Amino acid sequence: MRHASPHTAPHTAPRPRRRAPGVKGAPALFAIATLIWGSTWLAITFQLGVVASEYSVAYRFALAALLLALWCRASGRSLSFSRRDHAFLALQGVLMFGVNYIAIYEAERYLTSGLVAVLFSTAVFMNPIGMKLAFGAALGSRTMLAATLGVAGVVLLFLPELATVRQSATVGLGIAFGLAGTALSTGGSLIAVRNHRANVGVLAGTAWGMAWGALTAVLVAVATGVPWSFDARPAYWLSLAYLALFGSVVAFAAYFTLIRKAGVAVAGYTGVATPVIAVLLSTLFEGFAWTPTAALGVALAIAGNAIALKPGR
Repeated sequence: MRHASPHTAPHTAPRPRRRAPGVKGAPALFAIATLIWGSTWLAITFQLGVVASEYSVAYRFALAALLLALWCRASGRSLSFSRRDHAFLALQGVLMFGVNYIAIYEAERYLTSGLVAVLFSTAVFMNPIGMKLAFGAALGSRTMLAATLGVAGVVLLFLPELATVRQSATVGLGIAFGLAGTALSTGGSLIAVRNHRANVGVLAGTAWGMAWGALTAVLVAVATGVPWSFDARPAYWLSLAYLALFGSVVAFAAYFTLIRKAGVAVAGYTGVATPVIAVLLSTLFEGFAWTPTAALGVALAIAGNAIALKPGR
């Protein structure tokens, strides 16, 4: 019998079949991230009323930053960064967790939570446009098609409200706040790309970003003369705890784990499912009225998101 030599060419021995990347647990992780993020839009409505948006945002992200920092310490992740990295983390925090969320909270004063969630989903194709402007990334025809469908869907969704803007300018104000928040979030995402390329740890960097965002919200409140306040009602502090713990820590952890297990393409589809869940919850709890135009608008917006997130060849 002929024995194989250790120096035998690799093609003479059968290779073990390479296994595909593991996706065990991916459906559960996807469900956790989308259900939590889809419900946070409704939870924000319980933050409105007594406490100014600036302080509600500050409370939420200060608590979330503390929880993430404790998690990083417990898991051995370093929270130390250079001054240069801290400058970019601060900028990310200002855009993504500070003024962005102040605008989103203000938008929900004038619009139902589901409509604001659909507005925010336009970030799915705002981000590649921002990547083109900031980093020179390719911008394909598919992205432009997705953007066209998404914008058309948003216009159709708000068409009945836009027709009454002359009588009710608050709708237009809500749309303006929602789009401003989305654009600011896109800017924060571009800074996050830079931080990733600089090997800034995701969880530790997010903890610092949220801390900077909370500080930004406080500074905006002080600069605009907003008096400090807190709402002791259970609806307020329970929704605050939910947004900080689940919306800002658990969902992010599930999302990042999903990226590791199933890839960015699969995880990105949370951007498609989240507004669907938000609109359904808005229908159940806020009395959002469906019309054929609204249904077509939601369908087009979701289709645009799906096309934008579809993996390339």
